[in-house]
Amino acid sequence: MYITCLDLEGVLVPEIWIAFAKESGIPELTRTTRDEPDYDKLMRWRLGILKEHGLGLKEIQETIAKIDPLPGAKEFLDELRSICQVIIISDTFSQFAGPLMKKLGMPTIFCNELEVAEDGEITGFKMRCEQSKLTTVKALQSIGYDTIASGDSHNDLAMIKASKAGFLFKSTDQIKADNPELEAFEEYDELMAAIKKVLEQTA
Repeated sequence: MYITCLDLEGVLVPEIWIAFAKESGIPELTRTTRDEPDYDKLMRWRLGILKEHGLGLKEIQETIAKIDPLPGAKEFLDELRSICQVIIISDTFSQFAGPLMKKLGMPTIFCNELEVAEDGEITGFKMRCEQSKLTTVKALQSIGYDTIASGDSHNDLAMIKASKAGFLFKSTDQIKADNPELEAFEEYDELMAAIKKVLEQTA
């Protein structure tokens, strides 16, 4: 029994923080998990910049409302969900992900929670569990599932490598060079073909 675990940002939708960096005119916010492997450090740095500029959840959600899935993402996800179970495992937050899930047809997503003050200031964040992507994949495996995983960033590597089959998707040249043992794809049809091949081998 297989479950496919997918990253969200960079794989199915554009990077939220990059979109917000452009919208707000704050270039420092373009830094993502592709650049900074330590997610806790990255988020604390982001929250410091938001506080400095007096920006909160409302402003970010206004940007998210304008974001559409990457071209072909919903069709890919629809087809994938027709042949196997799929869970999106993301280090984003439920307050960010909700509108995007509607545009993707409401797939299952495991993500985190922002701590937000009454005035809309993002005061902190609560991670679902430590090393959430790897922990989730291992938990699924512990209850009898084999996992297929795909993502684009440093924080996806552990779940990709721990899975029965794992693929990089729309990743950086540096991450691909550092992990030559992982197959890397740029197009949804390539990734779909690779996943189908794994499923067929165990049918």
